[in-house]
Amino acid sequence: MLVRDYVPPANFSKGRRASVSAEPLSMEDDITHDRVIHPKTDEQRKRLQGAVKDILIFKSLDQEQREYVLDAMFEKKVQNGDRVIELGDSGDYFYVVDSGKLDCYILIGGEEKKVATYDNTGAFGELALMYGTPRAATIVATEECILWALDRTTFRQLVLVTTMKKREMYEKFLNDIPMLQELESYERMNLSDALVTTKYKSGDAIIKQGEEAEAFFIIEKGTCVVKVKDTFSSQHTNEEVEVSQLNSGEYFGELALLQQKPRAASVYALTDVRLRSSGYQSI
Repeated sequence: MLVRDYVPPANFSKGRRASVSAEPLSMEDDITHDRVIHPKTDEQRKRLQGAVKDILIFKSLDQEQREYVLDAMFEKKVQNGDRVIELGDSGDYFYVVDSGKLDCYILIGGEEKKVATYDNTGAFGELALMYGTPRAATIVATEECILWALDRTTFRQLVLVTTMKKREMYEKFLNDIPMLQELESYERMNLSDALVTTKYKSGDAIIKQGEEAEAFFIIEKGTCVVKVKDTFSSQHTNEEVEVSQLNSGEYFGELALLQQKPRAASVYALTDVRLRSSGYQSI
């Protein structure tokens, strides 16, 4: 079955582009405003999801935001010898490799020299979009390739603004954790970027008393309940007793992780919750 090629936007150009100024980024930008949607077949959608799943810049997006990004991307086919981006040009698009091979060249000693190869995976073009600077490299296809392109404005709104908002929020959370207050600002920034999103359904056990500690958790959304085994009453039932509840913005699991001791309590999802977690090595 042949998959119909999607026609790219009218302003999409294969040629070089005149210099433009970088758009200012506001932390108040609405990432869902003027949502861009390029229709895709089920087969295309599946390929795109596979192509972006290991791309670092997408990892800070939650599921809803990821869907916005996928909707905004469109398929672009290039031929052997095509120069996808050109050193010194302004950045129009961010690219994710679906299939095919491309070589990366940078200027060394006044000559373009190959420094890397994209082999059926990877992404490129984000630096010029992030910082509003000219392209720092030339990317040349060495065979027929399929790429996924995301326009500059959508990239900055959906990816950069989202990333900055989350980084700011988690840096604040991390700054309130006593064991992390001695970290330098850049160390907290790196740790905030390393936080991984996990989701639990109401009633799910997140950590269990007595287990080895592998991570600490920040509650992004929802409510958790903390329970300990009843070893202190006259009955010594060993049943779990609720001792507290934790809400959005609160955290747990850091003491056992820092002290490398077994968990002192169990924590369950009281409602559906979304957490951010980080392991000992990140700390």
